[in-house]
Order: sequence, then C-alpha cells, then structure tokens
Amino acid sequence: MVMGAEVAVDGEEDKWPPWLRPLLQDKFFVHCKIHADAHKSECNMYCLDCMNGALCSLCLSCHRNHRAIQIRRSSYNDVIRVSEIQKYLDITGIQTYIINSAKIVFLNERPQPRPGKGVTNTCTVCERGLLDSFAFCSLGCKINGTSSNFWKKKKKQSTQAAAGNSDSEESLNYQPHERIKKKLQSFTPSTPPQTAASTPANYRTAKRRKGVPHRAPFGVLTIQY
Repeated sequence: MVMGAEVAVDGEEDKWPPWLRPLLQDKFFVHCKIHADAHKSECNMYCLDCMNGALCSLCLSCHRNHRAIQIRRSSYNDVIRVSEIQKYLDITGIQTYIINSAKIVFLNERPQPRPGKGVTNTCTVCERGLLDSFAFCSLGCKINGTSSNFWKKKKKQSTQAAAGNSDSEESLNYQPHERIKKKLQSFTPSTPPQTAASTPANYRTAKRRKGVPHRAPFGVLTIQY
C-alpha cells in the first residue's frame, strides 16, 4: 500500500491517472478466489481500465482488449518493468534498477533509516539512498513527494526544527519544487578542485630535475659487524 499517503487537495488528484492509487494499495501474489483450484492462480496482474483488484492469468480472459500490466517481485517487494509502466505514466525522477536483465521501478516506498556509508542523496519521502540524479525510490514516493500536503508537513517540521536557528528563515522560504529540481541533476561529475600539485607553478617545481648527486665522504660511512 502507499505508505503515508496524503489526502488529495482540490485539483491535485488530476495529476495522476485514476488507477494509480488503487494499484499501489492493492495486494498482489495472493491466490485468486475465483480460480483457487487452478494450477496458476497467483494474482500478479492488474487491469488499468477496470481497477477491480489484482488478477490472475486466468482472469485476463474477461479483460480482453483492456490495458493489463504485470506486477513482479524483487526481495519481497512489488515492482513493475519500466517498459510497461512508462506507456501510461511519467516516471521521471524515480530511480530504476536492473533485475533479470530488465529495468524496473518499485511500486511503494522502502524506508531505510540508515543510508549506506557515503550516500549523498536520499529519497525525498522515505530517505532511502539513491543515485544523485533521482528524487524518489518508488511510484508511491513520487505521489507523496509531489503532493501539497506532504510539503506542508515537511515545512512545518523544518520550521520547528529550525526554531531559534539562524537558518530558520531560509527553511521557511524553501520551496518543494526547488528541492526536487536540485535532485534531478545529471550524472555529469563536477570539475574536481585544483590541487597544489596540479597548478602550473608547482607542476614545474615537481618536474624540476634534481641537481647532480654528491657522494658522501668515505670517512662518514661506518660499517659495523
């Protein structure tokens, strides 16, 4: 289900197709009640036109010429192939993964209280570690992370945390679209800072040939047995 789903405000629900929230809230990979005795009755299909819950492969006979998509599993989490979902939904900003040679996205959030060491970017909603060019870890997080109510709560929390802090004014003026825009950056690495050894002057110094070596006098060398 959509964890921490926000209540839609006027006009906000229009941003998403009507089947998206029911899809994310449904439970897949359970046995079909209609075809319980069949060999393959696991519900891993969903009809975008009927929106009447998870379906098994046998149920599809009643949904011919409908838009049906297949839900898959990865580490006990529901996923969908990018090639299927991007036909009907804009998945910009959602991190994709490669599983079984296919690119997929997760349906719902997967909270990660402690991102891995060295992680510099996290999901806007659940704080899961992401690559720098993404803002969300799943479809559910994109729904929540782009809602007005979510950012009102985040703004309130930020204001409370910044009480008495010199940065409080900055946090009050922080707009959600600016934060997401910052996360939707390209993979192009920034120009590395110039080190002392890379400057022209020091480069010449580092490459300067040493003088002719001088052998120490024989009287200085002491050999002990």
